[in-house]
Amino acid sequence: MSGVKLVTVTEDEGEQRLDKWFKRRFPHITQGAVEKMCRTGQVRVDSARVKASDRVAPGMIVRVPPLPDKEAPVVLENGKVNIEDARMIQNAVLWKDEHMIVLNKPPGLPSQGGSGLGDRHVDALADALKFGYKDKPKLVHRLDKDTSGLLMLARTDRVARALSEALRHREARKIYWAVVAGVPNPRKGSIKYGLEKAPGRGRGEGETMVCIHPAKMSEHPDAKRAQTDFFTLWFLGARLSWMALEPITGRTHQLRAHMAELGHPIIGDSKYGPSGTDNPGDGWGASMGGDISRKLHLHARSLTIEHPITKEILTFTAPLPDHMARTWKALDWKEKDVPADPFEVFK
Repeated sequence: MSGVKLVTVTEDEGEQRLDKWFKRRFPHITQGAVEKMCRTGQVRVDSARVKASDRVAPGMIVRVPPLPDKEAPVVLENGKVNIEDARMIQNAVLWKDEHMIVLNKPPGLPSQGGSGLGDRHVDALADALKFGYKDKPKLVHRLDKDTSGLLMLARTDRVARALSEALRHREARKIYWAVVAGVPNPRKGSIKYGLEKAPGRGRGEGETMVCIHPAKMSEHPDAKRAQTDFFTLWFLGARLSWMALEPITGRTHQLRAHMAELGHPIIGDSKYGPSGTDNPGDGWGASMGGDISRKLHLHARSLTIEHPITKEILTFTAPLPDHMARTWKALDWKEKDVPADPFEVFK
C-alpha cells in the first residue's frame, strides 16, 4: 500500500484493541510491525500517538502509514534458509499472534532433524517465522515426515509449556483424516492396543511400532498404552474408506500402527501396509494404483485448543495437501458432505 491513509473505524467493527483492528484490516502485517509503527508514531488515532494495546471505537480515524503489499520472505544472514524455503514455510502459516503460530505442514517435510532426515525441517526453517520478533518460535509437538496438517509453534517457553500440557492432559482435540484400505467393521469404535518399539528398527522416523493386545500389556513392560477413536465418514465399495481418526493418546506412529493392526492400513503407508501390495478390498494392501497417489494419505485436519494467554477456545482447520485433494476429486468425495467433528455429532 503506497501513501499515508486515514481510515475510519466503522460501526460494524465496534470497539476493540488497536492491534486487533489493524490486523483484521491488514492481516499480512505482523504484531511486531504494528507495535513498532505505534512506538515510532507512524500509526496515530485522531492525530494522537497511541500504543498497540489502546482501544479504538467507531468514528475514530486511524492514520495508516505506507504498508508492504505482503510480507517479504525472511532470509537468514547465514544463508541456512533460502528464499524459496522461507516463502514455503511462511505460506504454510494458517494463523499467528504474538504468542503462537499454527502451520499446515506440507507432506515430506520433517518436523525436526534426525537420522537420515537432513537439515531441512520445520525446526530449522522456524527462523523464517520470526515475523519481527527476536527469537524463532519453538515446536510444541511433531508430525511424521509424510503426515501433513496442523502443527503448533510457540514464541516463548511459557506458551510452549502451556500448549504441551494441554496436549499431554488431553485438553486439546485433534482429528485426522485418512484414507485406508478396505472398510472397517464396525464402522466406528476405539482401538486400545498398546505400542512398543520393534527391536532393532531405528529411532524417530525410522522406528516401527508393534501393537500389543491390552490383555498382554503386563508381559511387555516397555509398551505404552494407546487409544485411537475412529469413524468411517465415507467408503468406496469394499476398496477403501475415508476415516476420521482421533488420537486420545499421542504415541509414535499411533494412527498408522493402529489402523494396520485393525486390518486397514493407511493408503500409501509403506511402513505398516506395504505400498507394493495389491489392495483387492480386504484391507491388506496400501496401494490403490490408477489416479490415487502412492504418498501417505494421513492429514492432521482439525485442532481445538484453549489459547494459553487469552483463554479463547480456538479451532483450526487445515486444507488437504495436493495429493489427497486429487484423491478426493478422483473419488468425488466432498468435504462439505461430512461433519467437521463426527465424534461429537454422533455421540
